[in-house]
Amino acid sequence: LGLYFHSGEREEKCIIEDVPSDTLVIGNYKVQRWDIHQHDFPESAPGLGMFVTVTTPSAEVLLSKLYGPQGTFSFTSEESGDHIICFQSNSTRFVSFGGSKLRIHLDIRVGEHFIDESVVQAKDKVTEVTLRLGHLIEQIHHVSKEQNYEREREEKFRKTSEETNSNILWWAIVQTLILISIGIWQIKSLRDFFIAKKLV
Repeated sequence: LGLYFHSGEREEKCIIEDVPSDTLVIGNYKVQRWDIHQHDFPESAPGLGMFVTVTTPSAEVLLSKLYGPQGTFSFTSEESGDHIICFQSNSTRFVSFGGSKLRIHLDIRVGEHFIDESVVQAKDKVTEVTLRLGHLIEQIHHVSKEQNYEREREEKFRKTSEETNSNILWWAIVQTLILISIGIWQIKSLRDFFIAKKLV
């Protein structure tokens, strides 16, 4: 997931990321502050920091840390579901002027593992191949875990759809019975009215 969004200097912005359990999530971000004189976002925003907060589906805070204007954060999910990742600058400006806008570039990678530096520095080809093979096996485990998670979600969605269809069917039957009952009651009322008025 790669994106950027705008935010006020003291405004909190959050995104939701659906993550399987026991999965590593790595996020890279860069903050740019609007320069009112240049009418543009300079490449860096020195002195500006970002509070990064990650909340689990059960509302537990998994990560809460202050980083610089550019950085990398990571966390491992403890449970599957929607994780809320929030960003808020540590700006001391209390009033949001027209020039206090921030642009936050964000790149989130789910399930990726840090490449071991020993792989890069390995002089021995056998060691390098072994380490790369271990990395590939980790990625295969992650893909398998991701597939199982998607299968569980699909099964849950199918069950919900079947329950909804069943409820719709019963509601249609109840509506039909109500309409038939009202029709019978109206016919009986009209018949009794005509008999009372001696029209039949």
